[in-house]
Amino acid sequence: MRLVFAGTPEAALPSLAAIAASSHQLVAIVTRPDAAAGRGRRLDRSPVARWADERSVPVLQPDRPGAASFLAELARLAPDCCPVVAYGALVPAAALDLPARGWVNLHFSLLPAWRGAAPVQRAVMAGDEVTGATTFRLEEGLDTGPVYGVVTEPVRPADTAGDLLGRLAVAGAGLLLATLDGIENGTVAPRPQQAEGVSLAPKVSVPEARVDWSLPAAAVDRRVRGCTPEPGAWTTLRGERVKLGPLRAAEPAADRLAALQPGELRVGRREVEVGTGSGPLLLGWVQGQGRRAMPAADWARGSRSTAGERFG
Repeated sequence: MRLVFAGTPEAALPSLAAIAASSHQLVAIVTRPDAAAGRGRRLDRSPVARWADERSVPVLQPDRPGAASFLAELARLAPDCCPVVAYGALVPAAALDLPARGWVNLHFSLLPAWRGAAPVQRAVMAGDEVTGATTFRLEEGLDTGPVYGVVTEPVRPADTAGDLLGRLAVAGAGLLLATLDGIENGTVAPRPQQAEGVSLAPKVSVPEARVDWSLPAAAVDRRVRGCTPEPGAWTTLRGERVKLGPLRAAEPAADRLAALQPGELRVGRREVEVGTGSGPLLLGWVQGQGRRAMPAADWARGSRSTAGERFG
């Protein structure tokens, strides 16, 4: 089939590479416009755009996928199907109707669970033990279209959202390619999503990534892992923002000192404990404002943390 691929972040690259190596014809790529990044606010191309540039694949970057100029160019390319992986914009009906076999989306959850922009982060934060990826026919509703296929993936106890997304991106690439092959040869057909089990996965905001130390230790741990690497978990100390990496459970000890209050720090030679609503956790890496990330014990020495100090 003639394919126009739509995607933006690094998680789309395994699917893009699988399609490029297949018998299908990749005629163009659709991705989000270049965005200002870094301190210099220089325009930065998306990982998908850079991939296409290196291989001389035509790149389309509409401000809106409903723009008349984009619709005209898509019609001229005459794709049979448009596979989508984390494109980052809603595709209107005018564009959805152009390819004869529609737009096929790879979504990183077991739909109808976690419909929305942040399914992997939400699965980790919620403590899901199993998640997966789903291919479905894109329609105007938010991840509501009929399903072609699924793969499942366990959520490991120490998974960050980045770890889990990396595995799902690879497993999902195989699923997407198998779905496209099945659409071409007529061996797969979409089936409606279940009405039960719907949950939403809105983008995780920076304020939401702030750690609430009064929560139980398991919830704090999941919050930090779910926000790693984006948008990044954080707290405050002495009025300044501090970024946090994944935490670890503190080993039980008979000679442990008095219990820590939520957010309270206990600094040891090699480890730094922090209190939560149900017991202490060990800090991993810590990044003070305007500084580089470093192991917690090194950070504590450098910041001269004292007994009884508390994260905000």
